[in-house]
Amino acid sequence: MRTDTHSHRLLHLLRQKGVLRPKELDDVGIPRVYLTRLTASGLLEKAGRGLYRLPDSSFTEYEGMTMVARRAPQAVFCLLTALQFHELTTQLPRQVWIAMPRGSHAPIMDYPPVKMVQFSGPAYLEGIEIHERDQVPLRVYGIAKTIADCFKYRNKIGLDVAIEALRDARARQKISADELWHYAKVCRVANVMRPYLEALA
Repeated sequence: MRTDTHSHRLLHLLRQKGVLRPKELDDVGIPRVYLTRLTASGLLEKAGRGLYRLPDSSFTEYEGMTMVARRAPQAVFCLLTALQFHELTTQLPRQVWIAMPRGSHAPIMDYPPVKMVQFSGPAYLEGIEIHERDQVPLRVYGIAKTIADCFKYRNKIGLDVAIEALRDARARQKISADELWHYAKVCRVANVMRPYLEALA
């Protein structure tokens, strides 16, 4: 009876959370061996290193982000991933882009592929928004901060991507000029962004 209880509780927890890490079982007193047993019986499947989900769980567009957020809660989604989240790019990033504090290590994951950049001080701490998707809090840079980051990393993602996002966000009135100037200074790209901002003024 005890076995059934643990199995039922584990499956119920997964239905609530979408994805589980072994550590989360410790918090509720379910032995980790149940992950192995239920996976072997086909009731669970491994979604990646140390991540489990129900085999019939529907994939969502946020699945990669939620898997990274569970593995690295301090990660902030940035650059192409943040642009895609805010619907400001036609690009489909092959990797999930995250920002981490300087000196951090990228999370080791089988899936999804992760691209990490390191920020420090206000460039890491400012502009973070919390959005919940699939019962997982996602830390994502807001639109103005993301655009400033794109100009800073224009050599990695392409200047055309940064300009497209800037024009689109301004045309749709998603950001103000003041917000853009603020984050241009935070990210130390005010001189780079100046001609583009003045052209849109």
